[in-house]
Amino acid sequence: MNEQEIKNILSIQRKYFSTGSTLNVNTRIAALTKLKDSIIKHETEIQEALRRDLGKSNFESYMCETGLVLSEISYMLRHIRSFAREKTVLTPLAQFHSRSYKKPSPYGVVLIMSPWNYPFLLTLDPLVDAIAAGNTIVLKPSAYSPYTSEIIRRIISDCFDKQYVAVVTGGRSENTCLLKEHFDYIFFTGSQSVGREVMKHAAEYLTPVTLELGGKSPCIVEKTANLKLAARRIVFGKYLNCGQTCVAPDYIYCDRSVKDRLIKEIKKQIQKQYGKQPLERDDYGKIINKKHFNRVRNLIDKNKVILGGKADPSTLRIEPTVLDNVTFGDAVMQEEIFGPVMPILTFDSLDEAIRNINSMPHPLALYIFTGDRPAAGKVMSRCGFGGGCINDTIIHLATSEMGFGGFGQSGMGSYHGKDGFDTFTHHKSIVDKKTWLDLPMRYQPYKKLNEKLIRMFLK
Repeated sequence: MNEQEIKNILSIQRKYFSTGSTLNVNTRIAALTKLKDSIIKHETEIQEALRRDLGKSNFESYMCETGLVLSEISYMLRHIRSFAREKTVLTPLAQFHSRSYKKPSPYGVVLIMSPWNYPFLLTLDPLVDAIAAGNTIVLKPSAYSPYTSEIIRRIISDCFDKQYVAVVTGGRSENTCLLKEHFDYIFFTGSQSVGREVMKHAAEYLTPVTLELGGKSPCIVEKTANLKLAARRIVFGKYLNCGQTCVAPDYIYCDRSVKDRLIKEIKKQIQKQYGKQPLERDDYGKIINKKHFNRVRNLIDKNKVILGGKADPSTLRIEPTVLDNVTFGDAVMQEEIFGPVMPILTFDSLDEAIRNINSMPHPLALYIFTGDRPAAGKVMSRCGFGGGCINDTIIHLATSEMGFGGFGQSGMGSYHGKDGFDTFTHHKSIVDKKTWLDLPMRYQPYKKLNEKLIRMFLK
């Protein structure tokens, strides 16, 4: 799609938004219902697209992508009327007699740019929130997941006119064209480097943004942890989608006294969950493309591999790999891994672990496995991170009842459920002042009696 076509889409969306059609909550409900029906209708095609792009099994496609989108739609359909309603708030005595209220209003024309690792979920989830809030939307899915981008395009074109929701496919040139345009809100999920570019372009128009980025999310294993259960849940979270998950445990940071026992349990769990020949399993995914395949392979120090390490360039698969005796200076610790490689580092005290984690950029997620509740509370309170779990991994993002997002270098803003609705909404603060009474004290000329009254009202 060329620059003029993109301009035309923005033009017709602005005209449509200006008609006020999306302000009607019934219109939003109808749009979400239509989208839900279309997703259910095309579920098999969605699964096939995810299999071709990322090697995902049908089970994983539904559990981690399609099912979560349907859940978000269902949540919004249950709550949208409440979210969109004006909220009366207390009026101070000095404003007698008035009604004060907050009015949720959509931003207008919204741009949603999504990544390739969960291409269906991370495109459709924010779309659901933006529709619920009453915006018109331009979607830009990733060029790295072309099959999923195509089924998204087909679903959206079946459900919506371009004046309401439009899909722009393509690569870097289309991204550049989009970012040159004036949107009312930009929602971006992806890398930190591209996130910086999005923010620079948004600054040209002072456009508000949400950035869902990533980072090196630590998984702390404290000495009182249930190591068998910890290993099971860590292996699930780390190697899901071949490690290509923004909230995957990037590295294991464990108490030195339990490291050997933890490694033993991790090895057992990898074999139990992925078998002796994971590269030959139909339900084991693949790295998205050759570029990322080579990047991940280059992060594997063969001298530190204690399990896995094999790779198949023909299928873009890398075995679940474990690295031991890793330090913060190693290459694998200099960037987000985003692949099936698990470095294990050790600490001698929890305070040491907290200091080291806080000395690095804030991660998108943090996990701690422990049987010591005060230790968990200490880490949750003192470490800076987007969100996380105690005694589990990843599952904190699989609910519409809590917002999901990072801060600092892992992003800004959040979405899911009410937080998602609010992300795409401006809440107008309005005072409806009655005309039958007009207190004279605020007007010139000011008198001492009026000052006393003002002080009484505003204490």
